[in-house]
Amino acid sequence: MMPFRSVLPGSVPRPGARALLPMLVASLMAAPVQAADLLTIARDALANNAELASARAQFGSVEAGRDVERGDLLPQVNASGQLAHNRDYESQTSPLASRLGGGAGAGDDTYNSGALTLEATQALYDARNGAEVEQAERQIDQQTYQLAATEQQVLIDVASAYFDILRAHEILEARRAQERAIGRQLEQAREQFDVGLIAITEVEEAQARFDQSRAERIAAESDLQVSFEALERLTGKRYDSIESLKEAMPVTPPQPARRDAWVEKALDNSPLVLASQAGVEASRSGVDVARAQRLPVVEAFANYNYSDDDRDGVEGYNSASQVGVGVSLPLYTGGRTTASIRQSTYALEASQYDFESQRRDTVQQVRSLFTQVSNDVATVEARAQAIVSNQSALDATRAGYEVGTRNIVDVLNAEQNLYNAVADYADARFSYVTNLLTLRQQSGTLNVEAIEEINAWLDEEEGVSFTLPEEGEGDRYEAALEIGDPPRPAE
Repeated sequence: MMPFRSVLPGSVPRPGARALLPMLVASLMAAPVQAADLLTIARDALANNAELASARAQFGSVEAGRDVERGDLLPQVNASGQLAHNRDYESQTSPLASRLGGGAGAGDDTYNSGALTLEATQALYDARNGAEVEQAERQIDQQTYQLAATEQQVLIDVASAYFDILRAHEILEARRAQERAIGRQLEQAREQFDVGLIAITEVEEAQARFDQSRAERIAAESDLQVSFEALERLTGKRYDSIESLKEAMPVTPPQPARRDAWVEKALDNSPLVLASQAGVEASRSGVDVARAQRLPVVEAFANYNYSDDDRDGVEGYNSASQVGVGVSLPLYTGGRTTASIRQSTYALEASQYDFESQRRDTVQQVRSLFTQVSNDVATVEARAQAIVSNQSALDATRAGYEVGTRNIVDVLNAEQNLYNAVADYADARFSYVTNLLTLRQQSGTLNVEAIEEINAWLDEEEGVSFTLPEEGEGDRYEAALEIGDPPRPAE
């Protein structure tokens, strides 16, 4: 494992090199900061991730919807009242009223009135409301699994972003070492050309390789910066440094070692599969809701009415009460009920196909990931051996260069092969970790405990920091910078 060090190259200072990451300067601190580990960052994400917070709010909304539907099954009590100022105009007359001295408008009256109505109902039989409550329950089940899937997605996103940073850092270290090695080779080529030992073509070849290595180093710096920013987006926090992965981490095949066992586990535990299955049940309840619209509704009711006014010559008040049972049955709704049943039936069919699609996708993903993780074990071993082989090839090429049997192009090729092998090894190690976690996610077994298990593979003593480098700082590839003595002219 590489020692704790900063990530920007400093051994080959160039104009604007320190300006590549201007935001990093402000984050420098006088005292060392404890590197954050994967478990801490995962918990930060579970607490602060915006998508997860949205999923939790959505779950609360769906859960409240069940109480909305339940309300229709409980007693309903309503009160209404009114106060009014009334004015009656009477223009009709009769012979008797005329003989008694009354005329037009004799019946006009102005008075105030008030009324109060209390009404209570209780559903005795309402199949539609019962089916709507059942549908709400199934929607809660579906949302529960969706929330679990979102939580697992946040965990895998955090883990992927975390190890992408470590991957980018190790690749950057290799590219920096490659740039320094080729830079030294370029300097020696120029010196040899100046004294007439080599042709200008070899200098130009070394210059071209140096320019290429510099471009690769700059790209690696950009990848590292982007990786840190991706982690910040997931957690809402900025981390000055994170712990590195131990060199001696276990690289073993997934357990259980049978692919079918992982598939069975996924079909039983994958929240995406279970959410799709719950969606089928919710759609089936929707069909019941539509069909229930054809059934009668029976409810008990009780009401009380009170009214009073202050008209002249009238005393007391009026009141009435009523208790009974009512029945309603829709006879014809213009085809609405039939169309609603047909609509919900198609929705059920669609959800069944969605479930089958999700099941097939999960099976395929688990099978592929199991194969990938199994192959990653062999790949990591092969990549490690490739470093040894390329180092030996580089040593042999240097020896040939010293005696004049190899030229500078051969040395440059051997050096590039070595650093490519180092970068490929880093990529293979982190691919193994992320693929293993993704396999657990697809099988529905990714949780904080799984993250804690991977967290034990990290080294508290080493980390990746996002700060500017110290001048002259070395790394584990320092020994590879010595390319051997140049060939000397025959005496």
